[in-house]
Amino acid sequence: MKQISQGVQFLHHHGIIHRDLKLSNFFIAKNMVVKIGDLGLATTVEQCEKILGVICGTPNYLSPEVLAKDGHSFKSDIWALGCIMYTMLCGYSPFRARSQKEMYYFIREGFFPVPSYVSLTGRRLIISLLASCPASRPCIEDIIAHEFFTQGFTPEKLSSATCHTAPTFSFSLHLTRFFRKAAKVLYRGVFQKSFCSDFVEEDAQKSSMIMATESLVSLGTDQMCEDDKGEETVRVCDESLKILMKGWMSRRSRSASQKQRGASGERMADGLTVILEDCLHNIVPGDLDANVQVSCPILWVTKWVDYSNKYGFGYQLSDNCTGVLLSDGTHAVLSPHLQKVCYSTSSQEHITFPEWSPPCKLDVKLRILRFFSQYMKENILEGGDLRGAPSLSARTLCLLHFLKTDQALLMLFSNGTLQVNFYHDRTKIILSKGQQGYLLSFIDQERQSCTLLLSELRRSCPPFIIQRLEYALLMLKSL
Repeated sequence: MKQISQGVQFLHHHGIIHRDLKLSNFFIAKNMVVKIGDLGLATTVEQCEKILGVICGTPNYLSPEVLAKDGHSFKSDIWALGCIMYTMLCGYSPFRARSQKEMYYFIREGFFPVPSYVSLTGRRLIISLLASCPASRPCIEDIIAHEFFTQGFTPEKLSSATCHTAPTFSFSLHLTRFFRKAAKVLYRGVFQKSFCSDFVEEDAQKSSMIMATESLVSLGTDQMCEDDKGEETVRVCDESLKILMKGWMSRRSRSASQKQRGASGERMADGLTVILEDCLHNIVPGDLDANVQVSCPILWVTKWVDYSNKYGFGYQLSDNCTGVLLSDGTHAVLSPHLQKVCYSTSSQEHITFPEWSPPCKLDVKLRILRFFSQYMKENILEGGDLRGAPSLSARTLCLLHFLKTDQALLMLFSNGTLQVNFYHDRTKIILSKGQQGYLLSFIDQERQSCTLLLSELRRSCPPFIIQRLEYALLMLKSL
C-alpha cells in the first residue's frame, strides 16, 4: 500500500490524475516492487479543469464528486486509494450493495463498514481517505507520512515467495524479548484503566473495564466522548455476527432472578422478532418520506458504559435516569428528579427507596449505581437529538438483555423498546411502542433523528435503514 501511494505521489508530482486506480491496475515486478499501470484514462490537471461533467473509471472506485459530475482531481485519486486500502485489509469493497444504484447511494452518503479487526491507525486512515468532502481528504504526502505506515515493523524488502506463501520475519533474541516486555506493559496499562472504545474488540472481553464512546473513529481511544462509531452499511450474514458479550446471559450458572429475567426477555425478543420479520418481508426500498414523520417523545439510551466483567452494564436514559444491570442479574435505576432508586431482583419484583436512605444490604450496589451516573455525566456525550419521553416512575423500565457483537450493541427493555447502536458510524435504531403502533426512530451520523410509524416505513425505506433492521433481527435471534 505504501508503494502504491508512492507511485501515486510520483504521478501527482507530475500533474497527472490517474482516474482509474484499482487493484487490477497494479503489477508486481521481479524485485517485488509495485508498479501502477493502465493509464488509458489518465489526464493532466489542466485538461480536467477544462472538461467537467465527465464520469470515467470503475464504478465501485468512483468518488462522490465524480458521481456528482464535478470532475476528477487529485482528491478523487485519493478516494480510490481509500477503496484500495479497504479492500486489501478487509477482502471486499467498502461499498458492497445489491445493485449499482444502491452502491452509488452508499458512495454519495459515505456509508461503508469498518470491521473491528482493522487496527485503529488503519481505521483512521481509511476514514480520512473516504471522506465525502474532497477537501477533508489528506494529500498524498500526508498519506505516506501517516502513522499507519510509520509505526510498527515494515520489512525493507520481500522475497518473491511471498506471492504464494505467507512471509515470516526473524528478530534477534534481544529484540523479541523487548517486544514481549513492551506488549506486557502496554496491555497491562490499557486493561487496568478505564478502556474507552467504540470499536469493541474480542480481546476487550478480558479487560477489567470497557467504556463505550461516541466519536472514537475521529478522536481515538484516549478521548472520552459517547457511544459508538457504529458498524456499517452492515454486513448481514451469519459469519458477521461475532458475539462478544451477552451480559449476564453469558454466565453458565444463573440465579432464579436471572432465569426469570431471561424468560421475560426471551418472550419480548420473540415478539419483536416476529414484528421485524413481518416488516422486512413487506418493506419497499426507497427514500425517506419527511411528510410521514411523527413528533413523539421516545425513551431511549443516550449513554452507556460496559463494566460487566466486574460490576455491570450501565446506561443513561433520555429522561436522565441512570440504570445498571448488575453482574448478579439484578437491576437498579436512579431517578435524579424523583431522588429515588428502584431496585429489581426480577422484572416483576421491585423495591423503591429514597436515594439518601438505602437498605443496608443495598448500600454497595447504590454506590456502583452512583459511580456509573457520575462517570457518564462527566465523560460521555449525548448520542443524538431525539426528544426524550417525559420523566416516568423509576420502576417503569428494566434492561432485560444487552448483546454486543463486533458491529453493534443491542439493548432490550421491559417496556418492549429495542435499541441497537452501530459502532462504526454512530447510527442508532430504536423500536418502541406508540399509541398508534410500533415506532422506528433513526439517529444518523450527525446525531440528527427522525421517527416514523413502522407501518409507514414499510412503504418506503432507505436501504441503509433496511440493512440495520436486518442486522438487528439477526442480533435478536441470537439472544
